Amino acid sequence: MPNINLYSKRYIFFVLSVIIMATGIITYFVKGFVFDIQFQGGTVIEMHANKDTFTANNVQQIQSEVAELVESSIGKSAYVQKSTTYDVNNKSDFDVIKISIGSNETLSSTEIQKVEQAIIDELKLTAEDPVISEESVEPFIGKEISQNGVKAVIIAAILIILYIWWRFKIVSGLSLGVFGVVGLLHDIGVMITVYLIFGIPVNDSFIAAMLTIFGYSMNDTIVIYDRIRENTRLMKKIPFPELVNTSIIQTMNRSINTTVTVLMAVITIFVFGKMNAIESITEFSFPLIIGLISGTYSTIFITTPLWVMWKESQKKSKVKPAKA
Repeated sequence: MPNINLYSKRYIFFVLSVIIMATGIITYFVKGFVFDIQFQGGTVIEMHANKDTFTANNVQQIQSEVAELVESSIGKSAYVQKSTTYDVNNKSDFDVIKISIGSNETLSSTEIQKVEQAIIDELKLTAEDPVISEESVEPFIGKEISQNGVKAVIIAAILIILYIWWRFKIVSGLSLGVFGVVGLLHDIGVMITVYLIFGIPVNDSFIAAMLTIFGYSMNDTIVIYDRIRENTRLMKKIPFPELVNTSIIQTMNRSINTTVTVLMAVITIFVFGKMNAIESITEFSFPLIIGLISGTYSTIFITTPLWVMWKESQKKSKVKPAKA
């Protein structure tokens, strides 16, 4: 790969990242997050669909109809999903209508019966017992999950900084660790923006996706850091920004090839989930696709250039002009 001066173009990439983050902030104030039942609290009802309830083309239509039924029955909004499960007794698959009704208080038995009866009448459900399960989720559970998720992210960030500090102490390991975490925060910001723009519900998959990208992005970053450490010994006479730029170029093919390989697998999972209307898969894999791309992008164009700028500013502060 030709030795392109990526460092000189760093502000272009910085501006692009700022635009993405600004879009996320604006979307947050306009729409806000869509919280899954695990975070918001409420009631989850699962019902046995007929064989002909869902077709390849009407999944979203049925989901919208059921959500409108809930709204008209009890005056509360619902998030509706279609899933498939296996009947052990009949040894066959059947479709399930999952209705998540978010609320600060769980539904009363009367409200649950109203919702179930409205859906049975409208969709003409014929199963002997159309109601598979009813589950109430208290709001404090969502608070506990979110707090534990934040703790997990903070602990991961601290451990990453300590590890990089120890492994790369020959080239200012502490600052490398800090800027590595800055890159991870960038990736989290990008993924949050995706959740906001596309209205993807925030659930336990959100935490899993964040921690997955943490590991993947940091692995990519450490590869570049390792090459910088090697080149520090081999290229002592060239300017520091040029040394880092060369290190990035030398590892770029590996980073891109690795990302493309992983993306092929994740995109396959996403397409499978989309074709079979398995929203739990698509809701996890789509942000993961964006996070993988963002992780590679931030490692090459954000994290390392920011670190070089900080190192260069340190040099300038140490070289003070002599007093007249």
